[in-house]
Amino acid sequence: MRVVVADDAVLIREGLVRLLEEFGCEVVAAVGTGDDLVEAVAEHRPDVSVVDVRMPPTFTDEGLRAAVEARRRVPGAPVLILSQYVEVSYADDLLADARGAVGYLLKDRVVDVEEFLEGLRRVAGGGTVFDPQVVAQLMVRRRRGDPLASLTPREREVLELMAEGRSNPAIGRRLVVTDGAVEKHIRGIFTKLGLHAEDGDQHRRVLAVLAYLRS
Repeated sequence: MRVVVADDAVLIREGLVRLLEEFGCEVVAAVGTGDDLVEAVAEHRPDVSVVDVRMPPTFTDEGLRAAVEARRRVPGAPVLILSQYVEVSYADDLLADARGAVGYLLKDRVVDVEEFLEGLRRVAGGGTVFDPQVVAQLMVRRRRGDPLASLTPREREVLELMAEGRSNPAIGRRLVVTDGAVEKHIRGIFTKLGLHAEDGDQHRRVLAVLAYLRS
């Protein structure tokens, strides 16, 4: 897996590089500014980029804005935001093209390396993965015209766990239901959101998660 790392903190950036290389990834660029991130993605076309939110010069949301620009330059370029902060101002723009291949994890809540790497692989493969706290912040918005209004409470629970990047077996364990029950709920979600079988299950899963995050 070819990776671009973007973080202005040298120790964190170099630590991520060593971690990724230790687990078999090829880090094709490690940069410290948003502009350099955009250029690195355009030049290297990595399988995924790991991006901090707050970068020079203002240390507010440059990383998110750069990720949006990188996906504009290279449509659908996979991006995993890895930050200490939940910043929703540009998160909607990151989700806007409905292509998937995006994630947002919080540094201080990633306690397991394999969990982080699994999230990275999921985003690189076109999926989505979001920390529950990020999901909660994204959901604090108006619900008028909510496309999820027809979902049952259980279907909403399943969809929320899908948004966190959990697999069907993991959802079943969390809700203490069978894999078959999870699959039934997911089919119900797809039907109610108008996501058709010809689109493929992975694509429908991404679109359902994006609808949930936007609602």
